[in-house]
Amino acid sequence: MKARMIWAIVATATLVGSGTPAADPAWRSLFDGVSLGEWKPTGFGGGEDPTVVDGAIRITPGAELNGITWGGEIPRQRYEIELEARRVDGNDFFCGLTFPVGDEGCTLILGGWGGSITGLSCIDNRDAGDNETTDTMRFEKGRWYRVLVRVTPERIECFVDGEAIVEQDIENRRISVRAEVIPSQPLGIATYATTGEARGIRWRPLPSP
Repeated sequence: MKARMIWAIVATATLVGSGTPAADPAWRSLFDGVSLGEWKPTGFGGGEDPTVVDGAIRITPGAELNGITWGGEIPRQRYEIELEARRVDGNDFFCGLTFPVGDEGCTLILGGWGGSITGLSCIDNRDAGDNETTDTMRFEKGRWYRVLVRVTPERIECFVDGEAIVEQDIENRRISVRAEVIPSQPLGIATYATTGEARGIRWRPLPSP
């Protein structure tokens, strides 16, 4: 397993290029815990539409994929997005978070390929099961995991419970999504043959360096 680095969270400042603290931008909620709001069923085909259950968005299995797509405004560069996600039932990925990277998109996979693979789909047309971001992690059924993705023009960083699982330089690299996940763009959450839940979904802009 690749070495992982602990991400130190600074509550009152965000470090920018020179290491100088900048004002911490406010988080902007994308889910109120009551209704889907701007989230719409992705329409992968098969399965029931996602619903809100006990303050979380529940995505049940589809024919293969099932999920939700955000229909509101969302940044495309220099931002962070955070949520909590868990696997309720099933043995494949419970969180396929598709997010914008400039004019393109990318997907963070948690628990794919039989339950443990993590990584980005796609880097230079290679998916999360077969590129330099590929890793493994044990996910407990029913446990909530805090997920954060940070996007800048230079790199994509992903954290689970404050632990870095992806630190991918993206300059001069092709960033894309797998063809079957295109309907999740620009921002979406999907599961594969698995019931997953998400809550606390929010984003914030990052200061320019």
